[in-house]
Amino acid sequence: MNQSRVNYDDIASTYDARYKSGAGEGQHTIPAALRQLLKSDAPNRILEVGCGTGYWLNSFDPRDTLYGLDVAHAMLTKAKERHQDLIRATADQLPFPAGAFDLVYCVNAFHHFPEKESFIREAARILHRNGTLAIIGQDPHGQRDRWYIYDYFEGTHDLDLRRFPSLPQINAWMNDAGFTAMRHSVVERVVDHQYGRAVLNHSILQKTGTSQLILSSDETYNRGLEKIHADLDQADARGETLTFVEDISLVMVVGRNGT
Repeated sequence: MNQSRVNYDDIASTYDARYKSGAGEGQHTIPAALRQLLKSDAPNRILEVGCGTGYWLNSFDPRDTLYGLDVAHAMLTKAKERHQDLIRATADQLPFPAGAFDLVYCVNAFHHFPEKESFIREAARILHRNGTLAIIGQDPHGQRDRWYIYDYFEGTHDLDLRRFPSLPQINAWMNDAGFTAMRHSVVERVVDHQYGRAVLNHSILQKTGTSQLILSSDETYNRGLEKIHADLDQADARGETLTFVEDISLVMVVGRNGT
């Protein structure tokens, strides 16, 4: 690995391509899971931390008061095509008053936060009592996922084991911050197998297609591509079509603010 963090300013223009893979654009189940966390049909105050291009903010009723926060300027510029209340800041210093929100959530962003426990404490501060924190992301510790990226690109799985906290660790941080009634569940299953040489055009396989490859050195990335090409050539010689498996579960951890 040749980088410690992803520079999302560099990939903002192509970032949304990933939403057309896996579950398919418009077929995600995460929005419904987020909406179910809200207590009533009345307007809610909602903050997404690590909002990126603002894609997941579209999950909610337009009557809700929606805020997006991210550290990457270019991602926020892209998000402004959809939303207006956007703030550039870090997750460990949320620039909002105490008790300001009904729901704080992040999707596929928590593992990027340098100060994860500080974010959870800040979320508790800006949520009103009984407000909800939801953290959605992969769980590479769960041994349920299968992904050809892990198979072909050396070190990517080990990297994710370091970047993604385990569910018990997240629960412990939330408990220490005063959250109660913690629970977790699989809220989306991303299945996007690639067959034969079609894998070479898969958006995820491009060097900027996913953070696991962005953080890989050029040498590691090129070596992984060489392995894929070699396996494809061998399969062609046998008259077979290889299946490149992508079957990833996204887990949501939820807690109620008890402070």
